[in-house]
Amino acid sequence: MRFTRRHPLLVAVPLCALAVLAARPTDREGDGPHAPGHGPQAGVSAQVARLYEEAAAATLKYEAGRREAERQRTEVLRLEKLLDRERRDAEVLRDDLGRIARSQYRSGGGLPLTVHMFLADDPEEVMRGQRALWKANLALDKAIGKNARAEARLARDEAKAAGAWKALEKRNKELADLKSGIEQKLETARWQLQGQADASVAAGSCRGAVRLDQPETVFTDSWVAPVETYALSASYGSGGARWASRHTGQDFAVPIGTPVRSVGAGKVVKVSCGGAFGIEIVVEHAGGYYTQYAHLAAVAVDQGEHVSPGQWIGQSGTSGNSTGPHLHFEVRVTPETGSAVNPVPWLAQRGVPL
Repeated sequence: MRFTRRHPLLVAVPLCALAVLAARPTDREGDGPHAPGHGPQAGVSAQVARLYEEAAAATLKYEAGRREAERQRTEVLRLEKLLDRERRDAEVLRDDLGRIARSQYRSGGGLPLTVHMFLADDPEEVMRGQRALWKANLALDKAIGKNARAEARLARDEAKAAGAWKALEKRNKELADLKSGIEQKLETARWQLQGQADASVAAGSCRGAVRLDQPETVFTDSWVAPVETYALSASYGSGGARWASRHTGQDFAVPIGTPVRSVGAGKVVKVSCGGAFGIEIVVEHAGGYYTQYAHLAAVAVDQGEHVSPGQWIGQSGTSGNSTGPHLHFEVRVTPETGSAVNPVPWLAQRGVPL
């Protein structure tokens, strides 16, 4: 079963993958205290921090440009409707001009008044005909003037609409280029982050917690999903060649660097690197339950730290025994592996359907 939840900040959330690289790296041995980072990684972190700022600024421009493009599209469609109406009005005016011209031709409107009087049997009849002709000429002049103004307005509005479409096409191209640039920068940064994670796992020594700027979201519920936007992949109890027996958790398919949240209030009892789970965090909750977050790319908390529901505690990755970017989430009755329970009904009982 696959299920995707989407939220308004889909563009901003992936950018947080870059924030973790902005912090200075630290090393830790086992589960002991963290030591200050040093060496060339600090330069890499500074470089990626600048990249994060550029990508964040570009995202703001992208969102503003997208809204402007939508506004322009609405205006262009309005102009197109106006042009259609003006084209119909112009056709009516052309028909009127043709009808008046045909009427004048049939009434002899092209002959001088003296010729009409010379040929007529009744001068009064000639004068009445001349007055009718004068009115027809006046109507013709007005129709010609109205048609000329309509044609000019039509030409002006057509040029305006064409210009608006051209501007819209230019804006769309700029937005597409900007979006492509952001995605390329994000992809590069994500794999830089994963590369550091892989190095930590290979050395069996975790870097220190990288403090992420927490979102201003206030959670009113006591329990939340471990990631905000996801697709469910391998489920609890499923079989597979990469597991000794059965899958012991629920996998969430998410890109590298996705912020991982503590599902509830608790205390971090384990932060470790190496082994099948790669970089992992275990949180103890009230009631004797523990939650595990594995295959991470980075951690944002220290062992012994208390966390709140929805707090960012790390970032997803593909460290350890993993075939691709995802979060492995477990619920246990002890902090150690082998005591897992099905996390889907466990979360559902706490008001968090997946």
